[in-house]
Formats: sequence, structure tokens, C-alpha cells
Amino acid sequence: MENIKPMPKDEPSQDDPSSITQLDSWKDLVDHHKEMSCTTIPSLFKNDPKRFDNFHQKLEGLTLDYSKQRVSKDTIEKLCTLAKASDLESWRDQMFNGDRINTTENRAVLHTALRNKDLETLEVDSVDIVPEIRGTFEKMKSFTDSVRAEKKYTHIVNIGIGGSDLGPHMVAEALKPFSDAEITVHYVSNVDSSHLVETLENIDLNKTLFIITSKTFTTQETMCNARSAKELLQKALGKDDVGEHFVAATQNVEAAQKFGISEDKIFPIWDWVGGRYSLWSAIGLSFCISIGFDNFQKLLDGAYAMDKHFREAPLEKNIPVLLGLIGIWNRNFEGFEALGIIPYDQYLYFLPSHMQQLDMESNGKSVTRYGVPITDYETGPIILGQTGTDAQHAFFQSVHQGTDIIPCDFIFALKCQKPARGHHYKLLANAIAQTKALMDGQENQNPHKIFSGSRPTNTIVVDELDPYHLGMLIAMYEQKVFVQGIIWNINSFDQHGVELGKVLAKQILRDFGDKDFANEKDATEIDSSTAALMDMVVKTHLR
Repeated sequence: MENIKPMPKDEPSQDDPSSITQLDSWKDLVDHHKEMSCTTIPSLFKNDPKRFDNFHQKLEGLTLDYSKQRVSKDTIEKLCTLAKASDLESWRDQMFNGDRINTTENRAVLHTALRNKDLETLEVDSVDIVPEIRGTFEKMKSFTDSVRAEKKYTHIVNIGIGGSDLGPHMVAEALKPFSDAEITVHYVSNVDSSHLVETLENIDLNKTLFIITSKTFTTQETMCNARSAKELLQKALGKDDVGEHFVAATQNVEAAQKFGISEDKIFPIWDWVGGRYSLWSAIGLSFCISIGFDNFQKLLDGAYAMDKHFREAPLEKNIPVLLGLIGIWNRNFEGFEALGIIPYDQYLYFLPSHMQQLDMESNGKSVTRYGVPITDYETGPIILGQTGTDAQHAFFQSVHQGTDIIPCDFIFALKCQKPARGHHYKLLANAIAQTKALMDGQENQNPHKIFSGSRPTNTIVVDELDPYHLGMLIAMYEQKVFVQGIIWNINSFDQHGVELGKVLAKQILRDFGDKDFANEKDATEIDSSTAALMDMVVKTHLR
């Protein structure tokens, strides 16, 4: 489909590197921020005791409370005006319609199509992708049902990296209470051999299924781990035929077959699904086997509910839009460089890591979508996080009293999946108390015990951490990142920053004598530090 590049009506030029700062709506926000500069968050509550009523939104068991942000009704209205001036709604519609909004790679962005159960037809390159999606899900369901019923495999080892690891691993951990107790899922991503060897040392390889998840089936770390797993399996079983123990989720069917995987065990993925958005696809096969296809479908359904809300709700009542706009306010007008993701739920242990990739790989860009350097505003924030209450004893000293203000998203579920007397009340009391402490601060004659307060937080509450609400939560953050990318005028769907180090690593491997990289081109210039480090490695391995 032909790509459309909508322009904000008051934007002077596509090629103007300072274009969004020249928008009337941006300038209005600059002036508004000056007016708000003396306002504290506690004073907003003092002036409006029912502030929560006007600064929260609910959707099917998910609540966003943004009342503890330093924003007024005027702030939200002005931010919504900026979103409209940036043509957010048009870009949103283009994404859902399959237009090639990933402009640098000339691709559609359609992870949303994977979770749209009402979708009847949608064409990409004159091909209706709906039958492909339905067919892949049917294949996943059939395979998942058979593995869970037969119990031939008691261990599933997912071999991938990046989006082929972080998203699926996060979901598998988050939905452990819904998993089959007789099947254990493991995730191997690091090319450090310790990760693979430690994982395989104490499991029965005869009852292990490996899932190689790689769109290209050429990812260096993934394929190194896959080949080593194959060798270890062959050695343990004493035979070369290990086809029964490997499946793949990939776009490169030919390479998977060459590896030894039969076509009926290759699950397709597509170039219109980016890696960090791929858990909704066959990349999620590992946790699909663990929780069962019905729960996988509920995860998709929850995401679809959030997608519908994102498409249909007015901007000022739209949860992902509000999250995105508040992030714009904090990053560009308040000047805050980071964002904390703090889930008060042990099952969400890997959520901050997934959010790091989602946000920083998407919006960690310094040129516009038209290739123009960004010189006068900031883009994606630094994402940090950990589960509460551990985070309180790790980096919350800085969050409360550091010289940098770090806005935080606090996330918790009202119901506990594994209750023990008194624990959940204590957990949630801590979460709520932190948001209040960050807002109120504390005066004290002892300067070491002064807390400045007025430090912004969002609180995101789900009724229960089940597949449906987890789907809503993940999709909410995906669309939030999309909103910010549009306003920053960047392409949130490429990741060229990941590639340079990989290219140089291949050149260094060639110099180490690795035959797999013998054809790599010469590196530009080896500096003294790089040369010395390489020499240390060579001398160690030649001893």
C-alpha cells in the first residue's frame, strides 16, 4: 500500500529539524509550563480535593490514575492540541490500516492485526494477511494442544534474543499461575555459553523441545546457541536425528529446513511484525505451550480491547494517549530524562526489561523520520525499573532525594495469584505509600531528612494479573510509545542502532580466526584500545 506522510497543518516544513518546536501548540505549552512552574502537585490536590475524579480513566478492569502528575485540565487540553497538530489520529489510522508507516524500512506495522479477532480482510502488498494469521494460529493451537496432551516434552527451551526473548519471557513469568505444572519453560538468549550450558545441565534432553525464534534465522547469538544446543542434544541422545526436538518461528523457512527442522514444525512470522512487538505471533509459542492456547487467545483479546479503546476513545479520555502525552510533558517541558517502571507484583519481574526494549529501541532516535538531525528537543527517556518492594531498597533513595527527578509508573493488581496471610496488603500499602511520599515530601530541620516532594507518578491498577489484563497492559504501553514517536516526528519501528556493534563483532570474529566470518570486510581502523583487548583474548585462548 502506498505510504502517506501527513503533515501538521501549522508545521513549516518536513525538512525543518526544529519543526515540532515551531508548532503553535508546542509554543503554547512552553508558555503554559512557565505558568505551572511554581505549582506543586500537593497544591493541585489542595485546590481540588476531588482531583482523582477528573484525572483518572478506567477500561475493563484497568485503571490509570494520573492525578499525581503536575498537570492541570489546561495542560491536558494543550497536550491534546499538540497531538492533533502532529496528526496523531491520522498516523494511528494508517498503522491499523496497514500503510507503510515504518518509512525507513518501507514496511507496514501490523502487530495489531494479530490480536484483532474481528478483522475480516487486510491487504499488504496485495495479499490478504488474515488467512495467514488465522492459519498460523490454528497451527499453533494444534501443536500446543498435542504437546500439552502427550507430555512427551517436559521442558521447553526458547532460544532467541531481543524481542524473541524479552517479550515471551516476560509473559511466561507473568502468567506462571496459568501454566502447566508438568511443563517447564526456559529462555536462553545470551551468547555467553554459561546461559545455555547452565540451562541444559539439569534437564532431561530426551524430553526437551527447543524453539528457535528468529525472524531471519541468521541472528548471530541465536544461531550460535541453536547450533550448540543441537550438538549437545546429539551427544546426549547418541544419534544425529534430532528433528523431533526442534521447531522454529521464523520468516526464513529455507534456513530452518537446512538446520534440520521439518516444514510442518516451522511457524511463520512476517516482516510487518517488529521484534519487540512479536510476542503476539508464533514468537510466543513457548509461553503458548505453557499456558495453553485458550489463555494465549485471552492475552490477544485483552490487547485487542486496548487497541479498540485507543482507536475510538477521545484523546482526552484515551489511556495510551494520556500516558504518551504525560510522558511528552515530563520529557520535553519538565525536563525529566528518565522513567521508572515499578511493578508491585513478583510475576511482573521481567516487565521493566521488556519496557526498556519497547521504549528505548523504539524512541531512542536522534533524527526525524525524514532523516533530519533533532537538535532542539529530546526524544525517548531512559527506562529503569524493578519490582517493588525490592526497588525501594535499590534505587528509591535517588527517586526520592536525588538531584534528578525520575517520574515513575507504579503498577499493581488488586487480587493476588498466590495469597499468603497479610502479604498482599503489605505489598499494596507500600505501592500506594510510595506514590504519596513522592508527592507530599517531608519537611525536617535535619537537611538529610528533607524530601522535596512534588515528584510525579502514575498508578496503573488491574483487577487481576490474568492473561486478559496482561494483554491490555502490554498493548497500552505499546500504543503509548507509538503516540510519543509520532509527536517526536521519529520512526518508532526501526532499530538501526542495534546493528553497528554486530557488524564490527563479525569483523573481530574474522580476525580471531572464526571461519564462519572469513568473508567479512575489513574493519575501518583498529584503535589501540580495541587492538589491546583483542590481543588479550587471542593470547588467553591460544594458551
